[in-house]
Amino acid sequence: MRSNRVFLSVLSSAAIIGFSTQVFAAQAPTKAPAARQRQAAVRSPQVRADGRVTFQLRAPKAAEVVVLGQWPDGRAAMTKDANDVWSVTVGPVPAGVWEYSLQVDGLQMIDPGNPAIKPMREPRTSILCIPGRPPLLSEFQDVPHGTVRQHTYFSKSLGRVRELMVYTPPSYDKQADARFPTFYLQHGSGDNQATWVVHGKAHWILDNLIAPGKARPMVVVMMDGHAAVGGRSGGPQDNNTMAFQRDLLEDVMPFVEANYRVKTNAANRAIAGLSMGGGQSLTIGLNHLDKFAWVAGFSSSAPSREAVAGLLNDPAGANAKLKLLWIGVGKDDFLLQRNQQFIATLKEKDIPYEWHLTEGTHSWPVWRGYLADLAPKLFQ
Repeated sequence: MRSNRVFLSVLSSAAIIGFSTQVFAAQAPTKAPAARQRQAAVRSPQVRADGRVTFQLRAPKAAEVVVLGQWPDGRAAMTKDANDVWSVTVGPVPAGVWEYSLQVDGLQMIDPGNPAIKPMREPRTSILCIPGRPPLLSEFQDVPHGTVRQHTYFSKSLGRVRELMVYTPPSYDKQADARFPTFYLQHGSGDNQATWVVHGKAHWILDNLIAPGKARPMVVVMMDGHAAVGGRSGGPQDNNTMAFQRDLLEDVMPFVEANYRVKTNAANRAIAGLSMGGGQSLTIGLNHLDKFAWVAGFSSSAPSREAVAGLLNDPAGANAKLKLLWIGVGKDDFLLQRNQQFIATLKEKDIPYEWHLTEGTHSWPVWRGYLADLAPKLFQ
């Protein structure tokens, strides 16, 4: 199969200014208008060495501007100065990768001074990175680094063009004859195929685990989980999971296995995801143990008994094929009860699982930690 790799390029454009001349009747000279004073650039966010952060926004006509941060006590009102610049200094903010938005007269928006934007279906969130001392697992470190490739492909099963991201480990391009296990990693309902890299920092987490030998080198595939247009919750979400399954099994897996040096048996395939992606991963993985021996869900929209009836009707057969079933959720996650019910069903059927009840909410700081815990256990 021919690769549809996309290479990004930077396009530059030049504005062509045309001049025209007109003849006017003689008239008394008029005073030239004063040159417009250039406004000073607004820098936001400004991260200080002690972890305090200053946010700024020029909004002359706004009546109220607020920072909405993911970190503890992250809501902070901003004040306007004589130059119509709203600002506030918060913190110190704990080390980590955080989400935040600016709320201007009730409208939630990205910080226009910050080019780091969380990939989303409806972008409204900026990214704030506070370095750790020592560096966090999710930070860029002085270790060998893998490569992230973006692909555009035509999904025959869905009848439209879609995109996916592929991470290859540092050794992939150096070991031309080596084949690698494959890890299919999915995002949640508000995000897309780029979020695990841009915001989740999955590539750096894996680099930092692979370098000291804590995790096996692996190829990671990150798909767009929105397979059914408009599908989110309830019945439409079930339709979305089935459409996603078709795309994964009929289009993406053949594409990956034709274009990447990967092993193609169940023992060398894993599938995991968060929230909506966790529900997709559990449903598809547990119904296809002939293809995935490693299955995990992070704060999952856990499947119903009916959705995994095949697993529950043949627990002995499932246990013979399943190498790891990993499930984690935060104590303050709104999906906690749903995951507890799923765990109870597995326990009832004597299906082994690894259960992680952790601190935290339905949020990316929790899911980065889950990836860091899961990755070293895969393909061992």
